[in-house]
Amino acid sequence: MTDNYLKNLLTGGEPESRDGWIYMKIAGEPYQRGFQHGYYLASQIKDAIRVNRFLAKWDTGMEWDFFIEKANELFPRHIDDEFTQELQGIADGACANRFLTSFEEILTWNSYQELLGYWWPKYSNSQPHRFKNAHRCSAFIATGNTTKDGNIVMAHNCWDRYAASDHYNIILDICPANGYRLLFQAPPGYIASTMDWWITGARLVVAETTISGFSGFDSKGEPEFYRSRKACQYAQSIEDWKNRMWKNNNGGYAGSWLLGDIKTKEIARVETGLKYLGFEKKDDGYYSGYNVAADLRIRNRECSSNSYSDIRYNGARRLRFMELLDKEGIDVDIDKAKEIISDHGDVYLQKQDNPSSRTICGHLELDDAKYGSHAGQGPYYPWGAGDGKVVDSVMAENMSFQARWGHACGMPFDAKAFLQEHPQYTWLKGYMRDRSTRNWQTFGGL
Repeated sequence: MTDNYLKNLLTGGEPESRDGWIYMKIAGEPYQRGFQHGYYLASQIKDAIRVNRFLAKWDTGMEWDFFIEKANELFPRHIDDEFTQELQGIADGACANRFLTSFEEILTWNSYQELLGYWWPKYSNSQPHRFKNAHRCSAFIATGNTTKDGNIVMAHNCWDRYAASDHYNIILDICPANGYRLLFQAPPGYIASTMDWWITGARLVVAETTISGFSGFDSKGEPEFYRSRKACQYAQSIEDWKNRMWKNNNGGYAGSWLLGDIKTKEIARVETGLKYLGFEKKDDGYYSGYNVAADLRIRNRECSSNSYSDIRYNGARRLRFMELLDKEGIDVDIDKAKEIISDHGDVYLQKQDNPSSRTICGHLELDDAKYGSHAGQGPYYPWGAGDGKVVDSVMAENMSFQARWGHACGMPFDAKAFLQEHPQYTWLKGYMRDRSTRNWQTFGGL
């Protein structure tokens, strides 16, 4: 590769580190934007794959090469040329900057969540992977009389095992040659968010919380990471997004999607099962996400767990969102959204400040599991909310949002001290990072 050729590919600019986040602008044709991504984030991709290779074996007993083989049997035939080229560009860019990887590995990394969480249990004839029953994310979207100015406000935090979510600190700002501009959170090396926080040039805002206990998967369908990226890049409206996301659905990474159309002030909840599609829309009120399906068909016919009303589990967050958002005169704005997505109200123990597995800002590492098993994870498991994001209509019009790295509430996490106090998790030594108290930052802009 000549210096001139490399220079022509790297036109997007180097990434910017900001208070725990890495913000990167990418532009151009599919291969070019992939190459920029892979080249500048090569070290981050390398470390993310190192950690998740270990976690995959820990969770399944299978080697990473096994999942590379299976991902490349399942997914390439479903991915069109545009995104195949972008994935190839990521692999080639990383290789050009001293991380020797391949298209096959980058594809596996992009499909990691649905491969291990949805395909693997079916393939191995095992119980649903712990990933699928675990607490995942909290989110809400509001409009009309629920918000201060009648426009849309949305907030989200992403829950995961801290060793995994340490790598969810990339914010990609992509101007593709075709389709709408995208601003979204992602792990390094991903073409889709997967944390599922998006702002699109069509003035759509999109967030998602995973449906726990879901058991469907169809290898003949298109992978979720591919469908979500296409929907966000090309959809012009909520209905258009819904139809694109549902077409050729494989059931992977089933979720409750919260959408808002800044142009119309309408909000929606789109729930993607395998057999059933849930859809509701309104221009006044709110929807919340708490890892349980609202659609009765999905909840009862496609899920093995149902904690909708169980306030020891995910039902606690559903009730807490009701307590906070059903208040008369709530007038949600950006500051109020930050408070809500950082909330530690525990409805089961009736405590206003008790960070735990039951709170909107989740802290399983502080929970002794006396009142719940965390989907089988055990007491003090290092899992919870690893960030906070908020957006309103004004920000979305300007293709921007605000985000905080680390717990949305700002509580720090000391990995070394945690492992000393809870030595049952020393198997995570070397795979889990400290998280300090960070500030809210603004990303994007016209």
